[in-house]
Amino acid sequence: MRCCAKGLPESSALAYDGLLRDAHQGLNDVHVAGDQRREWVVPGRIEVLGKHVDYAGGRSLLCAAERGFVVVARPHDDRSIVVRDATRREAIFMPLDVRSPTPSGPPWNVYLSAVARRFTRNFGADVLGCDIAIASNLPPAAGVSSSSALVVGLALAVAGISGLDALHTWRAVLPDRLALAGYLGALENGLTFGPLTGQAGVGTMGGAQDHTAILCSEAKRLGQFAWSPVRHERWVDWPDDLVFVIGVSGVVAAKIGAVRERYNRAARTVRQLLDVWNKTTGRTDTTLSEALLSAPDADAQLHALAQSAATPEFTSDQLQARLSQFQAESFVNVPRAADAAANRDWATFAEYVAASQAGAENALENQVPETIVMVKEALNQGAIAASAFGAGLWRKRVGVAASE
Repeated sequence: MRCCAKGLPESSALAYDGLLRDAHQGLNDVHVAGDQRREWVVPGRIEVLGKHVDYAGGRSLLCAAERGFVVVARPHDDRSIVVRDATRREAIFMPLDVRSPTPSGPPWNVYLSAVARRFTRNFGADVLGCDIAIASNLPPAAGVSSSSALVVGLALAVAGISGLDALHTWRAVLPDRLALAGYLGALENGLTFGPLTGQAGVGTMGGAQDHTAILCSEAKRLGQFAWSPVRHERWVDWPDDLVFVIGVSGVVAAKIGAVRERYNRAARTVRQLLDVWNKTTGRTDTTLSEALLSAPDADAQLHALAQSAATPEFTSDQLQARLSQFQAESFVNVPRAADAAANRDWATFAEYVAASQAGAENALENQVPETIVMVKEALNQGAIAASAFGAGLWRKRVGVAASE
């Protein structure tokens, strides 16, 4: 067995072996030499709890999914990156120039463009050209972070082929996987990360939750992480007799067009709250969490400001609800659900998962009838707990149920 992804059951490891064969064949088909090739396995992620909190400095409870991408790469002499999807038989060519426009081609071209332009901006001529082949068994636009997994996979390949981890700047700014996850979150949303200046991104106003779950998860554990900057808070062991069952609602959640706008709307509510807070208090807090923790009465002040901070886009009730959802998710639902899981108190765990789902339905405006029905049906079928997730995009359900 070639796949060495730690903690995978044999069936999943064998599936990755098949994907690796497909990716190598994708390079063979266009006569890319077989020497100097490198391989990466990149999983999707499960957001257990932590809905729309990462970019606001909250906390999440996460793990990796068993399905994902494989990436095979080899250096070449031109200053370009060529990526081939071995499953779909699609290819994208991207010159290594910070000024290069997004290449034409399939919708995932924006992710290659974001990686290539940001790496070229931050690491210049040290970024080398390469041929990359990808293959995946992760459902696209289904809520298990296929887009961020693609970003992580492409970034690992380009950085690995280029030897960027040997550079002084990389070692100083990105010394570990937590820092790398934060940087790749910033790469995707276009923000500056320390001295590594921002560059476009893919148009979403998200954080580093997905990238952290993909890069930092451990087998048979849930990870509790806090955000902005990325911080690991604790591991919670997951019992062998419980499994995550993921069902796809059938509603596509690609982060483009109108769906991206609705995703970003939840982030803009936070930005509006923070802007009003900083303007009123004279502070320069960068996250909602930082504002809430800045003074004993910050909670009351923020709620009062939310009442008077309505805009043509957001009513005061919407701002109040969003603030309450963020507080409950970050400071109550996540840590207490983690406590309950650690104590094997599944009734209490279910209470906080249900509270998280209620917060999404009431405040995030990111649920549709399909996802609400799926949560209810999972519980009717005997799941211990059920909740919607999917890049915050109202498209996916996770249920926790005892193994047979």
